Amino acid sequence: MQSPIVDFLQSLHDELKGVRDGEVATYIPELAKADPDWFGICLVTASGQVYEVGDSEIPFTIQSISKPFVYGLALEDNGLADVLVKVGVEPTGDAFNSISLEPDTGRPLNPMINAGAIATAGLIPGNVLTSRQRRILQGFSAFAGRELSLDETVYRSESETGHRNRAIGHMLRNFDILTSDPDPTVELYFQQCSVSVTCRDLGVMAATLANRGVNPLTGKQAIRGEYVANMLSVMSSCGMYDWAGEWIYKVGMPAKSGVAGGIIAVLPGQLGIGVFSPPLDSHGNSIRGIGVCEALSQRLDLHLFNRRGTRDGAVRLYFDGSRVNSHRVRSIAETALLKEHGHRIGALQLQGNLVFATTETAVHEVLKRSDDLDFLVLDFGHVLSINDPAARLLFELTQGLVAEGKTVVCTHSDRVPLLGRVFRTKLGAAAAVETFLTFEDNDPALEFCEDLLLERLGFAHSENESAAMADFELLAGFDEAEITRFENLLGTRHFSAGEGIIEAGAEADELFLLAKGRVSVFVGTDGSRRRLATFSSGMVFGEMALFDRSPRSATIIADSEVECRILSLEALDQLGAEQPGIKIKLLENLGRGLSRKLRKANVELGVFE
Repeated sequence: MQSPIVDFLQSLHDELKGVRDGEVATYIPELAKADPDWFGICLVTASGQVYEVGDSEIPFTIQSISKPFVYGLALEDNGLADVLVKVGVEPTGDAFNSISLEPDTGRPLNPMINAGAIATAGLIPGNVLTSRQRRILQGFSAFAGRELSLDETVYRSESETGHRNRAIGHMLRNFDILTSDPDPTVELYFQQCSVSVTCRDLGVMAATLANRGVNPLTGKQAIRGEYVANMLSVMSSCGMYDWAGEWIYKVGMPAKSGVAGGIIAVLPGQLGIGVFSPPLDSHGNSIRGIGVCEALSQRLDLHLFNRRGTRDGAVRLYFDGSRVNSHRVRSIAETALLKEHGHRIGALQLQGNLVFATTETAVHEVLKRSDDLDFLVLDFGHVLSINDPAARLLFELTQGLVAEGKTVVCTHSDRVPLLGRVFRTKLGAAAAVETFLTFEDNDPALEFCEDLLLERLGFAHSENESAAMADFELLAGFDEAEITRFENLLGTRHFSAGEGIIEAGAEADELFLLAKGRVSVFVGTDGSRRRLATFSSGMVFGEMALFDRSPRSATIIADSEVECRILSLEALDQLGAEQPGIKIKLLENLGRGLSRKLRKANVELGVFE
């Protein structure tokens, strides 16, 4: 199944690819050769999931998107104090190629304008231009997670036409912002802008910033984490040039654009976005790129200043039905089938505040297992809140799974009423009831899935079916004469649906063999009653009475019309006196049954610890 996130990005790509506004940059001759129809989108999470559509692998030059990354390298190589002496952090409100210098010091106002970027390039250490170029390429490659290279053709084109930038370089030399011949540093600036990248590279580089300097694909530290905040700060205030204020107001993510048509945007701690589309607006920003980022921010609620507390992800726990079962007590045959095929049932416990980025982790967790799943339980019992993008993402996930013939059920859905409203709005009330299957908690949801799985596996068990004495696991290994001798000791009792069979606290003096129907075991009062187990025909209950003869610890109620065969403790004592071998076999079978229950409990404790 394709991720609904990819589906969403594709729909956004389809929506915006027809936009024909803007012009491809021409002041650098090589950039004028770009195809205005190129358009790629890449979203990368801080956990390393990559979602890309369109022309995400077409190479282009990074241009001014290089500026925050070189600024970060300069901070790492020189320290914050020394960098601030050379380059300020104040926005200018001017175009990217403006000569905005402090009148008394000649210090560029910020590293995102060309003057500041050239001053920043001058802080990259090295005795010769090639060593400084190598430092930048290696740094960029660490951010991108692959080896990047210089586009020599674009570099020559920039160098041949970059007269204004050379003039800026000499002005910086005049104020001793550059302390040596400015030409090599200006050439280094042209080279950093001419590094070849793809839209996917931009998405990974942005996600590395979102992940505090650690590349989420390689796990390697691209830059020391304490400098990421400095980089994102200047991107927030200055990254979109004289449109930076409106950008942060509308989109609300630190960003940087380049005149080749690229844009990166970063939601710290959660994700990075890379977009590529060459046609630019009058500010030098990609028109389709702005449209993508605005849509992602609004539709996925990504605005930096509209955040609520989130945890590392929405996934609290995942388990499958081969390890954890419902409280419905199964026969040996059913248990064996569930142990072999129970992995087809998956249960995902969600937690915290569900927003797009945290819910993405849950969607990814499901999708990587979806080929092996027939049933999915979504448990919202630990969820604090859900917003509309998260609810729509879960809706799309559910629809995709249902379309593949899988069953999705939700528990504790009262904690996420918005999700139910999304289903009703999208599907209509009647269809939503069939698709948005809900249970109060995990126990009945798991039982529902187990019953359907067993049915698909060809195991049929009728509630009206009666169990003969030979069908009881309690009598496994008994010959016909032993079964007859045992049966002669039993009484018979009938119960109506809803009738109490055993009351907690009552005297324990009988063992019940369930010949027909179904019963459930509960603890607690009616207001907080919790099911511990459900038994069907061929099973026994009340067996603890045979071992400790203590008062009953739980209440047992008939779920249907029930017929029980009753073994009193008095009859058991009689059996021990007259046929001790039969009693020993009986107690051995009971012991094996209790051992299976204990092993099952141990496995489940291991899952939830």
